[in-house]
Amino acid sequence: MAGRISISFHSRVLLTVLLLCWVLVGIFMVFQYHREKEFKTQLLDTELQMHNLRIIDAMRHGDAAMEDIAVDMGKSSDGLRITIIDREGNVMYDNNSSTPFPTANHNTRPEVTDARRHGTGHTIERHSESDDADYFYSARLGDNGTVVRSAAPYTHELEEFLRADSSLLWTMLAVTSIISLIGYIATRRISKSITRLNSFARKAEKGERIFEEEAFPNDELGSIARHIVRLYIQRDERHREAMRQEQDKIRLKKQLTNNINHEIKTPVASMMVSLELLRDCPELPEEKKDEFIDRLYNNTRRLSSLLKDVSTITRMDEGADMINKEPTDLSELVKGIVEEEQMRTDALITMHVPPLTINGNQALLESIFRNLIDNAIAYSGCTEITIRADEEGNFTVSDNGCGVADEHLPHIFERFYRIDKGRSRAAGGTGLGLAIVRNAVSIHGGTITARNDNGLTFRFRLCVDLPPTPHNA
Repeated sequence: MAGRISISFHSRVLLTVLLLCWVLVGIFMVFQYHREKEFKTQLLDTELQMHNLRIIDAMRHGDAAMEDIAVDMGKSSDGLRITIIDREGNVMYDNNSSTPFPTANHNTRPEVTDARRHGTGHTIERHSESDDADYFYSARLGDNGTVVRSAAPYTHELEEFLRADSSLLWTMLAVTSIISLIGYIATRRISKSITRLNSFARKAEKGERIFEEEAFPNDELGSIARHIVRLYIQRDERHREAMRQEQDKIRLKKQLTNNINHEIKTPVASMMVSLELLRDCPELPEEKKDEFIDRLYNNTRRLSSLLKDVSTITRMDEGADMINKEPTDLSELVKGIVEEEQMRTDALITMHVPPLTINGNQALLESIFRNLIDNAIAYSGCTEITIRADEEGNFTVSDNGCGVADEHLPHIFERFYRIDKGRSRAAGGTGLGLAIVRNAVSIHGGTITARNDNGLTFRFRLCVDLPPTPHNA
């Protein structure tokens, strides 16, 4: 399949880590091997050079003949071959009597050449043509161009001595294996986050619902992965919530349209009947004509109130963020509404509202208190209405009327919900008053509830975000 990954991320990372690890360990082992071998070579060369130095020192003091000195040194070192070479490269002495005396020019030998150039020289393993054996040669330049050379037979014991310690190899293999295991664990932790992110990406691409089910490792990559998944889930939830709200708006609009059509039919039908009778029956008594005119007027008012409430609630639904707000004195606003409402009811309306200032929309704030008072006057049969507030903006509007049956309380803020439809329409209600109250309170940062308490009591909070307006004494 095109684009398919043949090797997993974990395998690629692990192979890369292991390759780097083994290459570095290999380089170190080669370096250490040569270093140890060079150290042992230097150690053996130093020992042979001490023999050469003692021979040169004895020759310099003339304690004995050169041959006698070499013989004594050869005896003191079992198996050590000693050769003395003059300036021209001729062998002056060689203690290996079991083979023919070497006659070849020795100035071409590597250890002799180095000794003449640098004072000392050695060759690790070289075949001797004179006795057909391998030696470790160590040469030193003496007086008058003479070179003294000691040669240790390159036996199995010497080869073992010069070989690097194999324990280092096994130690490094063990260390490398441990490092490889640690690398596997570390890369597996990394790949776990990558694998889960890859799974998350596939689900996101397919539009599947993603839940924060699996925990990522507690490291930097895991933290980044958790943040990415959490941000996506939050964005997805916000998107789903926005879609749900949009669907709710569409559903509410359809419901509102249907309800408006239903609410308009009754007053329009009544108006049509009244107008037809006034048009077709000019001989009707004046009392009947006045009755039909009153009916027309009342239904016109009802239509006007309905259209006004529909306009208000539609404006709140579609442009809540665009509603203009300004500092408003709640105490003065409530006082003005109470004075107006008191003029059209026999119920006693009292208020206990301290000086409060809110950044709000005056028209919507008026609709809250006016609708609550109108609702109490129209439906509760109360004799007292009380409005209270504290300095934090917590309000109660209560009456001593008949209250509402418990089964209706959860629904009274729904649009066009009526407890007694006949009575509500007779009172001129549109069924939108308490829905407007709920939305207006929400726009001002609060919520509203209702309960029966020797009548009906509404409790709500308005966010008072400005200091109280000072009043002159």
